[in-house]
Amino acid sequence: MGLVTEIVALPAAPLRGVMWVLDKVVRAAEREYYDPGPVQEALAALERERQEGGVDDEEFEQREQALMRRLEEIRAYQLGQAGPGGA
Repeated sequence: MGLVTEIVALPAAPLRGVMWVLDKVVRAAEREYYDPGPVQEALAALERERQEGGVDDEEFEQREQALMRRLEEIRAYQLGQAGPGGA
């Protein structure tokens, strides 16, 4: 029965290959998009910019809030990926 199944499924092999590649691309894109590192670096750079006087308090607050929302989104995604059992 295994040989017959392989022969019948043979025409779908290219599709399975494409789906495998797409899955790998999506996973890599998600890892990059949900990486907190760049957001944390942007927060540190924003703080340095404020200390150097390159940004006023109002602009700092707005940009900081946007970055913090992004970090919250990343953490929520990571918690969702961890599943109901936690980390």
